[in-house]
Amino acid sequence: MLRNGWLALMLVALGMPAHAQKGAPGFPSWAYVMGPGAVAPKVPDDGTRFSVPGSTARFTRDQTRDRFAPPDWHPDDHPAMPAIVAGGRPPAVWACGFCHRPNGAGGPENARIAGLPAEYIAQQLRDLVSGARSTVLPTRNAAHLKRAIVKALTDEDIQVAAAYFSRLAPRQTLIVKESERAPKTVNLLNIMAAGDDGEWVKLDDDRIVEVPENLERFDVLRDDQVKFLVYAPLGSIAKGRALARAPGGNAALACAGCHGADLRGAGRVPSIAGRSPSYVVRQLWDIRAGARNGQGAQAMKPIVTALSSQDMLELAAYLATLDP
Repeated sequence: MLRNGWLALMLVALGMPAHAQKGAPGFPSWAYVMGPGAVAPKVPDDGTRFSVPGSTARFTRDQTRDRFAPPDWHPDDHPAMPAIVAGGRPPAVWACGFCHRPNGAGGPENARIAGLPAEYIAQQLRDLVSGARSTVLPTRNAAHLKRAIVKALTDEDIQVAAAYFSRLAPRQTLIVKESERAPKTVNLLNIMAAGDDGEWVKLDDDRIVEVPENLERFDVLRDDQVKFLVYAPLGSIAKGRALARAPGGNAALACAGCHGADLRGAGRVPSIAGRSPSYVVRQLWDIRAGARNGQGAQAMKPIVTALSSQDMLELAAYLATLDP
């Protein structure tokens, strides 16, 4: 898929495995995808109008990469977007729909925010501004951009965007399977992708591979209905289920105690069902490291501290299989 044409220009560090990044012992570098800094050259817009399955819309290359008017391929799938979501506020505030997509699906590099409680979304944005929510790798492109954009939001922007995304119904975008092998991956700027040679490699027990089913549609055309293929180590889903229900045999620590019986959230506590494994592991690791220190994160800290990196991976594998 990536071998021919302009899409190949997206790749950086071709052949670099996602797990080759350096970090502390046990550090889940596969969850913190960060390209080495090189950016693919911008491909000129030749006027071609692109399409995606299930949509009658057509957009040119420049339109698909417009941060202040992101493509809305499926406008009938969501309510009318408020101005801050559809267009942002140039030059500092990109449209929320550019990164998180018009339907709130997001991707492994950020978050699916569709259906989250409005109060929770608003608080996370405020925590980003105050520094209560950060990450152990703040130089990641997605994290760096998010902080810069959020700091330029007004309180009204936050309230309007949170209200919009909270009304959306989350969709399952993950196809999860346990496997001994997975596609060899390359790192783009924010996500991992299957290499263009079609090579498969042994899947290590300490790693999950999460790649878009169609890279061009997700990362270039920005279609918000693209699914992700998740390859998890053998046995990890059952182990994760046991941890989620009663980690360490202690029912008081079960995820359902706060996140609801079906793990789809309760009150202001967010849903964790059907979430990107990369995103889940980043949040658990950030909380344990103290990079996330907001009110909700503080409540999670004693629980997360008791989890090993392998526990986090197995929990993430299980949660990814659930309907959001």
